Amino acid sequence: MSSPDHLREIFRMQEELNQRIGVHTSTMTDEERTKWILNYTRAMTQEIAELVDSVPWKWWAKYQNFDKQNARVEVIDLFHFLISIAQVLGMTADDVFNAYVKKNAVNHERQDKGYVKKDEHDSKHI
Repeated sequence: MSSPDHLREIFRMQEELNQRIGVHTSTMTDEERTKWILNYTRAMTQEIAELVDSVPWKWWAKYQNFDKQNARVEVIDLFHFLISIAQVLGMTADDVFNAYVKKNAVNHERQDKGYVKKDEHDSKHI
């Protein structure tokens, strides 16, 4: 028996969790999509703050410790919200993968060229 596609399974699980919470992306109006994108991005800013707090970032404070376990949990929390945003935008796991591949190629091309000038049009095809 083959193992499931991990990204597709994560998307399936997130949709199941969101529906359990009462978030149904397939029936959202544009107004509701806007609300949920804002909700999720605000939640992500909090998760990023919690991730930052897992790392001894205060260079002047000697009492801090690196909490690797908590940092890992915060990364997963970020995935929950990021996948939820993708789903609100109507993106599937395949859509995310394909867009990632294209954007990764753009980022490599930028590095090859020295990335000395921003070009807003180099990502329009994604």
